[in-house]
Amino acid sequence: MRKLSNVVLRLRVCQDGAGQDLVEYALMSGFVALAASAMMPGISHQISIIFSRVASVMTKSTTQGS
Repeated sequence: MRKLSNVVLRLRVCQDGAGQDLVEYALMSGFVALAASAMMPGISHQISIIFSRVASVMTKSTTQGS
């Protein structure tokens, strides 16, 4: 019975699309940042710093969860 409940839980997780929104927003912000840096080369360094900070925070959060 326990195996069956694990299978049902996995199926629910696979069908859950809550994380999809986060990925879509991250992609859109990346495209906006790319377009902004192409149009205004002076801000490309600041955009790079921001994305580096976001990447380091995400890396820390994934390693802490393990």
